[in-house]
Amino acid sequence: MINKVILIGNVGADPEIRTLESGVKMARIRIATTERIYNREAQESRDHTEWHSVVLWRNLADVADRFIRKGSQVYIEGRLRSREWTDQQGVKRYSIEILADDLKMLGRRSDNPSAGQPLSPQGGQQGYGSSSQQQYGGGYGQSGNSYSGGGYQSQQPVQTPAAPEVNLDDPDDLPF
Repeated sequence: MINKVILIGNVGADPEIRTLESGVKMARIRIATTERIYNREAQESRDHTEWHSVVLWRNLADVADRFIRKGSQVYIEGRLRSREWTDQQGVKRYSIEILADDLKMLGRRSDNPSAGQPLSPQGGQQGYGSSSQQQYGGGYGQSGNSYSGGGYQSQQPVQTPAAPEVNLDDPDDLPF
């Protein structure tokens, strides 16, 4: 059985942050995703925006509190959760939320309203990851910041080996 949600969208309002009596931090953000729908009969396209409620806990909530603001573009991985409760008038209410497991901040740093805040004392990039594998993300060809629910990990740039020199004049030395 798989319950996995992946969203890329823009945050519609500053995060709602709560700290429980036990000291655990929780954040709720609303993310807008937009898809373009084309009507062949009318030969026009229109945008359809869907709003998603995302719940972040502990370290992810702390990151949301510190760095996410209205308009931030984010990548969220998580799972669907349904809740039901009774409101003050005694009516049963239902909601579906995304319980976030991973958060990546996308876009350019200048697009992020909290970009003036350094991510580390050295000004480098940091991420919060739950696995031993480091995560890399980003948007628009820039490296981004990756956060997931577990402990702290520092991100280092990936070193890729140089491509071998190929003599294109010699047909026997073609790389394929």
